[in-house]
Parts: sequence; structure tokens; C-alpha cells
Amino acid sequence: MESKTVTLNMGPQHPATHGVLRVILEIEGEKIVKATPVVGYLHTGIEKTMESKLYYKAIPCTDRMDYLAPMMNNLGFCLAVEKLMDIEVPEKVQWARVCLAELSRIKSHLVWLGTHAMDLGAVSMNLYAFREREMIVDIYEACGGQRMMTTYIRIGGLANDLPPDFEKLVRKVLKVMPDRLNDYETLLTNNQIFIRRTKDVAVISAEDAINWSLSGPMLRGSGVKQDLRKDNPYSGYENFDFDIALGEKGDTYDRYKLRLEEMRQSLRIIQQAIDGMPSGPYRAHVPGVVLPPKEDTLHKMESMIFHFKIITDGFKSPRGAVYQGIESPKGELGFYISSDGTNRPNRVRVRPPSYINLACLPALCEGSLISDAVAAIGTIDIVLGEVDR
Repeated sequence: MESKTVTLNMGPQHPATHGVLRVILEIEGEKIVKATPVVGYLHTGIEKTMESKLYYKAIPCTDRMDYLAPMMNNLGFCLAVEKLMDIEVPEKVQWARVCLAELSRIKSHLVWLGTHAMDLGAVSMNLYAFREREMIVDIYEACGGQRMMTTYIRIGGLANDLPPDFEKLVRKVLKVMPDRLNDYETLLTNNQIFIRRTKDVAVISAEDAINWSLSGPMLRGSGVKQDLRKDNPYSGYENFDFDIALGEKGDTYDRYKLRLEEMRQSLRIIQQAIDGMPSGPYRAHVPGVVLPPKEDTLHKMESMIFHFKIITDGFKSPRGAVYQGIESPKGELGFYISSDGTNRPNRVRVRPPSYINLACLPALCEGSLISDAVAAIGTIDIVLGEVDR
């Protein structure tokens, strides 16, 4: 008998994608023969927009990429500019940034866990995950006045000093989250329906993961021990003790367990950061480059002049190019900035982990069942704002 394949259009609006993604599936019966992801539906030209703005005014653009971990994007860009300008931030800033970055990692993983489990049928999980996420967005709001797009991490430091109730809010997360993580495991880890939907599904070997240039949980889930926080420490991560979570088989179930362990390790880092938070200024003192504290602009003429000049004209950067990578919840998030000596970046290029990790979707899907495509998309943990930046 002659067999024919059928082309199935999955998307561009599909509840499993957590954004606007289209996947063209070529199927034979229930089996996927070929999978082709189609991106670009959200394209906003963020990199080009940043090139037309002063360095400070480019920071809000970064929030809109991985909008589930916006402070991570702020951190990567600001570290790149600080490297370009040779700015050393105070120790308090380094520790505060680490604390906020790990809170962002938990916040991002919670959204992944809730939506991924919901896609596979465990609808209640989404409500539980978003309940805990609320504690972290409350911290975002206390720091920057916004629950998502805070632009709180700035060149040379932070937008404002840590709020008075920062420690109290963080310690609430540290107290509540361990038991909640145990609850998640009770719901899912030994759940036979969840296991059948995730075990031996979307498998990728360590060799293939490296060849696809994967990073983050997608790479570590296949047993490759790579984490920029350990391999190339930034923002003082060398001062913190934590373990790198690893998978074995490289399947969807492994990556689920790995992300749960990553949240536990993030709590461990946050505990160290809040217990040992140094005192001192929340911004580096670099007149003409780093904005002076807001309160100083109200009482000191020199600070008011510097603030006005930086906001209106910016600062000129030395000629050259820098690259700064950080370990975001999705993997290696890198910022390449090229300077021609003016007050605007000549070129901004982002290494987006979501986009690069998404490239392996055909390898995860082909040969599996149609129903497994939903699990494969979810296990990558993409954010389309970053894919289509």
C-alpha cells in the first residue's frame, strides 16, 4: 500500500507555545516525520532600537525580551556596559544583583513548571506555581515600582537602594518555598500520567546537545556540566556555594527534575546573599557616567548637573567591543556591544538562549507522536519575546 504524509499546521496561535510560535508538522498517521518551527511573529527589532538610544535609555528594551526574568536581561546588558567602561560596582551591588537574579530564576522556573504541567493535563499545577510567583513579583514591585518591567538594575549599580522591607520579603520566600517545592514533587514526580507524558520523550544526547549549541537546563539535562556562574563567574558568584544540577538521560522528565533542583540551589544562594549582604552604596561613584543618587540631585547642584547631562546627552564610551554572558533561566544569555566612541552603542547583538535552544525542536519531535510535540515545546522553555527580539 502507498502511504502519504499529511502536513499539519500547529499554530501560530496554540496554547502549548506560551507565545506566538508556528510549527509545521509533517505526519504519517500519529507519527511526526518532520517538524519545522517558524518564528518572527512578535519581531520588534529590539537590538536595532537599542543602537539608536543612549546607553541608559537602552536598558528598558532588555526587560521586554525574556519578560519572565527581566532583571536577568538588565544584568547582562549592564555588566557588558560596565566592562566596556571599566566600571567596578560596590560589593553591596554585586550581592544584591545575585540575590535578585536567583529570585528571577525561581520566578521564571515557576512559570515554566505551571504552564508545562498544565499543557500535559495537570491544570492545578499552574495555580500553585503562580501563587508562589506572586511573592517574587511583590519583591520586584518593592524594588522598582513595577511587577515585571522594573529596569531596576542600572549601569554602575541599582535604580534605588534596596527597600526597607527587602530582607523581610526575601526571607518569606526562603521560608515558604522549600515546602512548596516538596508539594510540587508530591503532585508530579511519581504521578504515572505525568511520567508517561515526559519519560523518554524529547530525548537529546549530550553529544547532540553540544552540537546544537544548547545551554542551560537543555544542556545540563543531558549530563553536561556547564554553568557560567561556575565556569566564568560574574557579579561575585565566586563568593557563593551551590551545586550544579544535572540530568542523565536528557529527556523531558530529567529536565523537570533538574529545574526543581535548580530552584532549590537558587534558594541556597539567596540565603547566603541575604545573610551576608554587605552595607555600603548602591551605585558606583563615577561622575558623568553613573547617575548620582536621586536624593543628591535634590540638594546638590553638582549632582543635578551630572544627572541632567547623563540623561540628555549620555556618556561617550571608548572604542572597542565587549561580550558578556550570564546564566539566565533558559541558558547562556550574552550581550555583544560594539562602540565607535560615541554616546550610543554602534552595534548590539544578543545571544538569546530561547532562540538557539528552539533550533533543536526538530530533533526532539521527529519520530515521536503528535501529542509529544506539546511536551517537546514545553521542555525547551522558550519565551517568544526573546526568540523574536
